[in-house]
Amino acid sequence: MGIEITDFGPDYFCGKMPVDHRTVQPYGLLHGGASAVLAESLGSIAGGMQVNRDTQTVVGVEINCNHLRSARDGWVYGKATPVKIGRKIQVWNIEIKNEDEKLVSVSRLTLAVIDKK
Repeated sequence: MGIEITDFGPDYFCGKMPVDHRTVQPYGLLHGGASAVLAESLGSIAGGMQVNRDTQTVVGVEINCNHLRSARDGWVYGKATPVKIGRKIQVWNIEIKNEDEKLVSVSRLTLAVIDKK
């Protein structure tokens, strides 16, 4: 899908995704599922950075996406920020914007922290 990581820090994780033949629906608009993939990818990677990766990992429990504006071309940019980082549950907010920095989609991702076997 062409997702690229662009920046990260202790309390955020950013990436971008092209709006092209891989990510649009039949009418040429950014597919809502592609926005959800970008959101869950950024939130999950960010969540994984918050745990001891030798003994724990994170798995998605729930994602909610509100699609606010369409995109037809160029790139969309996502930024994941934590709402809550707990011992067993993490909640992340992911905003996706277009090249004009207008909000395209907002998502809320819940991750479970589990022990590796």
